[in-house]
This record gives sequence, structure tokens and C-alpha cells, in this order.
Amino acid sequence: MAGVVEPGGVAAPAAASAVLTLGEGLGVLRTREIGSLAHLGDLAVGTGGAEGNVAIGLARLGTPVTWLGRVGDDGLGRRIVRELRAEGVTVVAPVDTMAATGLLIKESPSAGRTAVTYYRAGSAGSRLSPSDLDAVDIADFALLHITGITPALSPTARATIDAVLDRATDAGIPVSFDVNHRSALWAGTGDGEASETYRSLAARSSIVFAGADEAALVTGLAPGDPEALARALAALGPAEVVVKLGERGAVALRDGELTGRAAVAVPVVDTVGAGDAFVAGYLAELLRGGSVADRLDLAVRTGAAACLHPGDWEGFPSRTELERPDGADPVSR
Repeated sequence: MAGVVEPGGVAAPAAASAVLTLGEGLGVLRTREIGSLAHLGDLAVGTGGAEGNVAIGLARLGTPVTWLGRVGDDGLGRRIVRELRAEGVTVVAPVDTMAATGLLIKESPSAGRTAVTYYRAGSAGSRLSPSDLDAVDIADFALLHITGITPALSPTARATIDAVLDRATDAGIPVSFDVNHRSALWAGTGDGEASETYRSLAARSSIVFAGADEAALVTGLAPGDPEALARALAALGPAEVVVKLGERGAVALRDGELTGRAAVAVPVVDTVGAGDAFVAGYLAELLRGGSVADRLDLAVRTGAAACLHPGDWEGFPSRTELERPDGADPVSR
């Protein structure tokens, strides 16, 4: 049984939001020190989930955004809703009393290395259903953002993605799709089913984001040539393709023209969430009317900022923080 959690107890109009995203919210437990959970006893509690991370990134950059996802009737579910709201995200979160909120555990076995373990089978988030979409009107939004994680969670979650894409198509709303491949979610089905699913979603999207390895999985090409990967993804149908290259930056292909941007070098603490920050930066500048070069510039800077913090989204920057000049006094007085 589910009931809709409204922001602050008051129904917030979706028309106030530029972006709609949907997916699974997760509780996050992370070790505070370097070492294995087998030996460490102190954990920090937070929240995560790719789509929620993107929503927070957009909100911090001044882009109105709504996140839709099921949560359990538990402390982690309530924390997800509270933290998203606190970051300025409009939340539509049916509370599933029949399932718990999923959990992600992060460890740092050694300096510069992060190990992530998921406990999400049968979670509330995985029970997302097409009927949950009735709480929003897709026509009220400027953009729909989805990832390849959600359709891998369950048959009903996949049906929800298909249904929201149908609604977006009917309403003429552009779709942003981040492949965000999670091999563990496809265990037992193989890369073939994942690739087929991603190709289908890319064909129905206006803009596609993928890492080089993800682009290779989708296209069947080798991951070494970013331009070839971008053009192969574009051949599936999207008008715009962005290939994320990590420490090598990124390239974007639009109208047959390739634009590249080098990465911003930073001392990396944790890369988890950096890809979501990158996507948020790109989409925020897209909706602001910036050029492809401007979109890439903001994206690589937001992605770099995320690498400076051990949390999934806590290090995502605001525009004010990004506009601070290099070499400025880091202490505000």
C-alpha cells in the first residue's frame, strides 16, 4: 500500500519544475576511515541514488527539479525525502509499507579506492509502478531525465520507464538518458540484455550520456575512440551525445560537430557521484541556453568538485561556489 508524501505537507505544483527525474533513493552507510568494514566500527549515514543526486546537483545550480521515487516506511526513506527537500528538490515519494528502503554501503579499503555494496533486492524503490506517474503531469516539465539503473531494478520499474517515455513523447518533452550501467543489476541476464535495453532507451531520448565503457557496451565498438563512440550512439537517434571520459574530460556531439573539454585536475577523495554531478552541470547549462562548450565547461567543473568530498552528493557545488576566482581566500569572513 502506498501514500503520496507531499513536500512540507503541502502539494507543490509540478509546473514550478523544469526537470522531472525518477528512480530509486538509497540510504548510504560509509566508513569514516580507510579500511574494511570487517574491522571498522564507525559509519556515517547519508543518502544517495543516481537520479536523486542529479536532482540535488540541478537544484544547487538553480534549476527547478522534481524527483519521483518510492521509499519505505522507515527512517532511511524519511531521510531521503527530508534531504532532497532540504536541497530544494520537489519530492513526490509514494511510501511503500510492504518493502524497505534500499541500502548502499561504501568502504575505502585503501587510499583512493572505494568499494560499493548494494542491498536493494525487493526494495521499495525497485517497486516503482506506472501508476506512481499519475502524481505528476509530464507536460508541466521542460525535460525528463532517466538512467539505465531504473529499468534494471524490476519489471514494474522497467514498465514505469516505458510509460513515462510514452508520456514524454506524447507531450513533446525532450528526454535525457544517462546509461549509468550497473553490471550487478544485470547478473544472470548478461550484457546482451543490458545493451539492448540501453539501445532502446537511447533511441527514444534527445540526449544521451555515457562513459566510454558504457558507450562501447551499447554500440559494440572498442572504448578507445571517443568520437567514434559518440557518432555510433548518435546513429541510434538522439540529437545530442555526451561521452564522459573521467580524468580525460568529455566530448559532446551535436549537429555532427564534436566539442571536447579537458578535465579539471583535483585531489580526488571519492569519485562516487561525480558522473551525476557532471550530468547535472550539463543539463543546468543546457536549460539555461548555454552553448555545448559552456555545458561541457560547467559539467567538468561540477564533476571535479564532487570528487573532493566522500559523500555521494554533498560536495556538489552551487553557482556561487563555482564563480569564486581561483586562488581566492578559502575562508569566508
